[in-house]
This record gives sequence, structure tokens and C-alpha cells, in this order.
Amino acid sequence: MTKSYEVNDIQVLDGLDAVRLRPGMYIGTTGLRGLHHLLSEIVDNGMDEAANGYATTIEVVLNRDKSITVIDDGRGIPVGIHDTMKMPGVQVVFTQLHSGGKFNTEHYNYSGGLHGVGAAVVNALSRWLEVEVYRDGMIYYQRFESKEENGSVHAGKPVTDLEMRGSTDKQGTKITFLPDDRIFDDIEMKEEIIAKRLKELAFLNKGIKMIFKNNRTVEPASEIFYYSGGLVDFVKYLNEDKSAIHSEVIYFEGERDGIKAQIAIQYTDSYTESIFSYVNNIPTSEGGTHEIGFKAGVTRVLNDFVKKQNLYKGKNGGLIGEDFREGMTAVISVKMNNVQFEGQTKTKLGNTEARTAIESIVSEGLQHILEDIDNQSTLEMILNKAISTAMVREAARKAKDLTRKKNSLESAPLVGKLASCTGRNPKINELFIVEGDSAGGSAKQGRDRQFQAILPLRGKPLNVEKKRLDQVLANEEFRTIISALGTGIDEDFDINKLKYDKVIILSDADQDGAHIRAILLTFFFRYMKELIANGHVYIGMAPLYKIEKGDKIRYVYSDEELKKCIKEMGRGYTLQRYKGLGEMNPEQLWETTMNPVKRSIVRVSIEDAAEAEKLVTILMGDKIDSRRQYITTYANFNRQDIFQEMGV
Repeated sequence: MTKSYEVNDIQVLDGLDAVRLRPGMYIGTTGLRGLHHLLSEIVDNGMDEAANGYATTIEVVLNRDKSITVIDDGRGIPVGIHDTMKMPGVQVVFTQLHSGGKFNTEHYNYSGGLHGVGAAVVNALSRWLEVEVYRDGMIYYQRFESKEENGSVHAGKPVTDLEMRGSTDKQGTKITFLPDDRIFDDIEMKEEIIAKRLKELAFLNKGIKMIFKNNRTVEPASEIFYYSGGLVDFVKYLNEDKSAIHSEVIYFEGERDGIKAQIAIQYTDSYTESIFSYVNNIPTSEGGTHEIGFKAGVTRVLNDFVKKQNLYKGKNGGLIGEDFREGMTAVISVKMNNVQFEGQTKTKLGNTEARTAIESIVSEGLQHILEDIDNQSTLEMILNKAISTAMVREAARKAKDLTRKKNSLESAPLVGKLASCTGRNPKINELFIVEGDSAGGSAKQGRDRQFQAILPLRGKPLNVEKKRLDQVLANEEFRTIISALGTGIDEDFDINKLKYDKVIILSDADQDGAHIRAILLTFFFRYMKELIANGHVYIGMAPLYKIEKGDKIRYVYSDEELKKCIKEMGRGYTLQRYKGLGEMNPEQLWETTMNPVKRSIVRVSIEDAAEAEKLVTILMGDKIDSRRQYITTYANFNRQDIFQEMGV
């Protein structure tokens, strides 16, 4: 029987009700990332005021009832009656999608919140939201609630009119909202995530004060982020645990065709490049046209110096961009109108005009600084490092060529090592990188051969943080991983060639296992960052204990869970502590760690690329004192929390 479909079957949702029905379309996820996205939308509105010269301070307060308050000293949201909507401007901003003052450049030259949905979406996904506006010497107040009526929730409805509540000498906006626990998995925002973002914004906006208060702790705590040096201070912070080859940070700024750029650069003795870019204060972790322009400008300027001074006579032509970027730490902050971000997550800039503008700004600004007589020693050190890099590049190129030759890399090293899956669909296939031959043998026997491949590791791979690319490629373990994934690495990396949707690191729950995970994550972060950014890297969570009583068997993944399980089981149980994956038979390994229906795996993500860069340097670099201090302060041996805290 065919079900009828008539005009009255067409459902019409109020704008904000539609947000609640499909929150992922607006904030990406209802997990931790989406929850903090709400705060970012409100903070970014304050930052837009600051970036355009109307505010100097932004304050974020975590309240005891899990609500959160954001205060800025900007101009305050307009309170007059809107000509078209026939309601106060405050109500328009919080109830109407695609509303705001950022669709032209009359009131905001540069803005991150160009979609005009931020404040309204926050209101729609909150149980309640209150706003106070300090404007024209008066205090204005309005409250909104998402109320449940007749089995459905109506989002963000005003429950008071905009009302006047006295006079003030302040100006700005105060917004307090409680995320809706009917939408989010957990509504308690994380202090460390908020603090990292506020610190980043303070670096990016020289002279803007960011205040963070946590009233949820027994003794309320506060922290102020303020950097008079802006991007210069940011680069120094990123390089604190590296060895810089020149003391002064190179800084310049410029404007072309309405696009402004601030750029800070410092070289270290490391073997990788670390470039962090932002557009209107929004991190562009996937880069884009502004990064392409930056790289082109740097290469042109430095190559000109090399040619003028006749410094390099290589057999295979002049120096290339990679030579000039080895060891570079750079922060690029771009301000522009009509931003075109690729994708909902705003992680890659697509504006073609940005490439030309940034290349021009870099070419002029960098050349002017390096030609200065006071900077000649800095220029000499940068060029010497680039020439040294070029001299070993040929060896690295030969090693890279090996990764492209199927018969030399995919046949020889992989024989007897990689157990391929029979299926050829990369969208569902999984690769388990397993610690040790013993665990690898169990995994090979216990897996589903149709879509699960197993790659056992023999011993610890190389710590890539301390090695050049040619040394990394000379390591058999990494060459095998590169060959198995099929993507190539570094500049040759191509995500479209990935053979597996999930790359799952499976190691023992001990110090050696944690070290192997850290080494592998560092490799992916340095040479296959897009693999992490696109959500393909996972940590397999093997159980710590097996508890058995009669016909009941439970696998336990933490000491806290064990206490609860023992209490539920009562007396007469037997307990087995797994020292390693090799102790588990194939059936147990499948049941606990590999079965997609029952297993626990943690997706690795990069929430804050700059902070992840710093932590990788601390944990995997040469500075022992910094590593010891970090571990002493932050060590948390609950395994899942460790990865969240690392920011990767």
C-alpha cells in the first residue's frame, strides 16, 4: 500500500526549531566540540567588536549552575525597533537566523561571524539565555527560553519584553546562557579548552585583555591573558621549548586590496615547519590560499638573496620552498571581508584574491626587514640553514622515491608483516597498527578479514621529532606504515589515496604502550597531519581487567570502572589483570577491542593546532626539564583524558 503524501504533510518549522532538529548542521556535533562552539560564537561576537576598534576587554565566566557568561565592553547590541521586523534589535539578533550587522562593511570591517547565525543558534540550543545591554547610559534586559509544549520544544522564545533596568556608565553586552541538556551529551564546559582559546585570541589581538573566571571551583579562580607583543609573543611562546637560531622574531604587516596581514617568523634548529594561520581570528588548520601566498612570498624573497649572493650551486637547480621552511615557526593573521571558508568547520580559506595579496605583503615586508643592516646575521643564519637542508634533500628525495615504488616498499618489507583485508573499499576498511608480534598474531586470527587489516610493529619506531625526513624514511617501521596507507607523506601526502577509513593504534596499557602511541601520533602529526584533521586516526582501548563470576564475564577499562563492577558482582568473583595485548586470545581481542559493535575506540583530533604543536615539542623534543615539569603538573593516567589534554 502506498502512503499518501499531501500538502498538509509538508512540515514547516520555525527557524530556531529547525536548529534544534538538526544541530549538527550549525555546530557540527552535539559532543564536546559542539558544546564549546556555542561559547566561541558569543566570544567571537565580542572579538569582532575588539578587532574593529570598539572593545578592549572580554570576560568569560563559568557559573556554578553550568551556565556561562560572556561580557564585552563594545558598543552594545542595538535596542531600537527594527524597521522591517518590528521588534527590538536585541530580539532580532537572538531569534532570527541570518541577522546581524556583518553582512556589509559599514559597521564591521572584519568579522569571523559572517554567517549571521551565531547568537540565534546559541539561543536555540540553550535552555535559557539572558542578555543585558549597556548602551546610551541605560541597562536593557531580555530573557529567552526553550520551552516544552505539547510534546515538542519551541526554541529560544522571548519570555520577557526588552525592558529598561536602570542607568549605567558602562557600555557593552553581557550574555549568559545554559546549554540545553536535551541536546548535548554533557553541558559542562572544560576549563582547559576555554583557557586555550582565550589565550590564543589574546595573542592574535595585541592589547586586548581576555579575562577568564571559573566560579565552579571551591575557591573561584581567575586568569588574565594580555600580550602587548601580539604575534611576536605568540611565536616566542611556541618556540619556548625549541632552540631558536636567531633571537629576534621577524615581524611585519601590510595591506593589499583591503586584505590586512600580520606575520611573525622565527627559525629553530628543528627539522619540520610549523605554520599557523588565522582569518578574522578563526583558526584555518587546513590552510588555504593565504598560506599558499605566504609560502610563495617567502620562497621568492629568500631565493633572490641566494641567487644574488651566489650561495648555492646544487646539481638539481636552486633551492625550493621546503628548504626555506625547515625549522620555521610562523603565525599568519589575516583580516579581510567576504571570507569564503571551505566547509562548515571554517578550516580552509578559499578566497583566490588572498593568495596574491598575502604573497605581495610577504615579498615586500620580508625583503625590507632582511635587507636592513641590523638583520644581516639573521639573514645569514636562515640562508645557511636552507642551504644545509638542500644538501641533504637529495637523500630525502631518494628515500621518498622508495615509497612510490611498489615492488621495493610494498613487496619486500610488507611480506609476512601486513595482513591485508580481502575487501577493497577504503571507506569501510580498517588498519590496526598493533604493538608486538604476539598481539599481532592474536589480532590476525581474531579480526574480520573482510575489512580489517593488521600491521604488527617490531619494537619501538623512531621518535621523528628529533630526526630529519630522510632518517624517518630510512626507518623500516615507518616505511611500512607509509606503504600500507598509500597516501605518501609530507608535501606528497594525498588523502584521496588513503586505503583505510580508520587507522587504529592498538598498544598495551603500560608505559611502553603509551610511548609507542606518542611516537606514532607524533609521526602522523608531523608528516600526515591531514590524516588526523580528517578524523582517520584512532586509539584502540584495550581492557585492563577481566572479571568473572559464574557465567558472567565483564571486561573493565579503568580502575574506577573496576570498583563499580566489583560492587555489582559481589563476592566470589575472579579477577585477571591484563599486562599486555599478547595475553589475550583471538576471541577475547575481537570481543573487547576489534568488534565494531562492542569495542571502545577514541578518535584523535586537533582542537588547537598551536597548542598541540607546543605539547608535541614538550613531550617528544630535547628539553628534559620542560617535559618533566609538564608531566609533574598535568600527568593524568586515565588514558582517554591524556589525549584530550594533549590537544591531539
